[in-house]
Amino acid sequence: REKKMDGATILAKALKNQGIRFCFGIVGIPVSEIAISLQSEGIHFVGMRNEQAASYAASAIGFLTGHPAVCLVVSGPGLIHAFAGMANAQENCWPLIVVGGSSDEDQEGLGAFQEFPQVDAARKFAKFSARPSSIDRIPFYVEKAVRWSTYGRPGVSYIDLPGTMITGKIPESDFRLGPVCPPPPKPLACPESISQAIQLLLSAKQPLIIIGKGAAYGRAEKPINRFVTLSQIPFLPTPMGKGVISDNHAQCVAAARSKALSGADVILLLGARLNWMLHFGQPPRYRDDVRIIQVDISAEELGQNARNPILLLGDVNSVSEQLVHEWEKECSGYPRARIDDWWGELKQKVAKNEQNSKELSLLDQLPMNYYQVFGELRKHLTEDAYIVSEGANTMDIGRTMLPNALPRHRLDAGTFGTMGVGLGFAIAVAQWLSIEGIQHSKVVCVEGDSAFGFSAMEYETACRYNLPIVFIVVNNNGIYSGVDKESWVEISEDEPSLTLPPTSLSPEAHYEKFALAFGGRGYFVETPSELALALGKALSMSTNKPSIINVMIDTTAQRKGQEFFWLTKSNL
Repeated sequence: REKKMDGATILAKALKNQGIRFCFGIVGIPVSEIAISLQSEGIHFVGMRNEQAASYAASAIGFLTGHPAVCLVVSGPGLIHAFAGMANAQENCWPLIVVGGSSDEDQEGLGAFQEFPQVDAARKFAKFSARPSSIDRIPFYVEKAVRWSTYGRPGVSYIDLPGTMITGKIPESDFRLGPVCPPPPKPLACPESISQAIQLLLSAKQPLIIIGKGAAYGRAEKPINRFVTLSQIPFLPTPMGKGVISDNHAQCVAAARSKALSGADVILLLGARLNWMLHFGQPPRYRDDVRIIQVDISAEELGQNARNPILLLGDVNSVSEQLVHEWEKECSGYPRARIDDWWGELKQKVAKNEQNSKELSLLDQLPMNYYQVFGELRKHLTEDAYIVSEGANTMDIGRTMLPNALPRHRLDAGTFGTMGVGLGFAIAVAQWLSIEGIQHSKVVCVEGDSAFGFSAMEYETACRYNLPIVFIVVNNNGIYSGVDKESWVEISEDEPSLTLPPTSLSPEAHYEKFALAFGGRGYFVETPSELALALGKALSMSTNKPSIINVMIDTTAQRKGQEFFWLTKSNL
């Protein structure tokens, strides 16, 4: 009698064949069998506490490795919860494959358990969304999902599997894995356009290079470093573009971001988009006559919000190599005198802003401010540390205060501005490092107290999988700002829903006690010396359990000296 193979096993084998190594999700009807089959095939399964966090974690693997991980969810509400991570991955342009169980095919239209039009609904959050036409066709759809998620502008693929397809069986003789999806092609830009770009940069008096997270994802650090060294042009990283070139590089003008953007006459845009994060490329953040050189893998993105641009369609790594080659052909060195005045202005602004931040970090005040917290944390971080950051002021100030020396070592709320990503991202980074055998790099997840609350139960996940993450909760009792304990008592005496400020959270909440509940270590911190002691212990421990450092700061603490906020408002 011929052996048979069920859909769950076929899916697992097909994913393994396509190089999938990680899956994050939550099991239940009808996908439990899939998780077991994945583990049998050697694919690492991390069971999360919420599908949102699972989808965030799986997408982070895509950013770190350039190859998708899987988010596994149950039908109906399970998939709907994962839409948050799908939308986040799609906006960030990270590869992700979501596999969703769905109602049995023979019950569709009858009001089945958690019945929902999943394939159609997922199309709003994915590049590719489909249900295999039969069990034996599952490998075909898996290869297609990998291809769609990684080719061109990366994004999300969704595969829908009814319960009857998961448990249904076919003869082993009918099983075919099919071809492995080859790596994405690396297109080159038009040589004439490359030449035009170099000539424009050579004629510029105030040039600037902006390095986006697309450059980090595209592994373009080597040619970009070479181009910056050759050209001597100052560069500005976006938040997740930090580390493509070290923040400590002499040509980094991150501390003079507003000055650099508003003064540049020519901007080379490497793997970044002129969206809200770069103020749409519009005045007053930019000069009226600024020229943009856009490098992007997506033809549809070229010309977006750019006036009279030079368009370089192609893979950012390959195009950066073209730029290096053309620069070397055109000149042996940059006519530095042309931009001496520009450099002088930027360096003066960088020095002033860095000094302001340093002075704020050295203040002897209680409760502490953000700068004191990040100043102390900075002393304890090594160059190879992975920094995950989310929150409002926590993320924005941390972006300037916590340097990155290596690419893909910072993950934050990203293009979609998504709150709740932090713990999922940190778990993904730590799990990946563990499987890769990289034991020396620390994972530090810096959260605002509001941001931590979005997915705090994932701390249990980190404990369960022995992931030595250091979670730092920068606690100001609220969203943006809160109220102190004394004011809280007075305000909340009557009707809290009418009297408590909408931004307020419970004062002096002891988030560190989450750690005690699940076998980790927790620290409650109110002074710089206590913070230094807690950081020293948490970062030096040989334990494989995560820690939580709950840092109380001034409830009214804000960012200081910022000329332009990240969010651009329209003047209507």
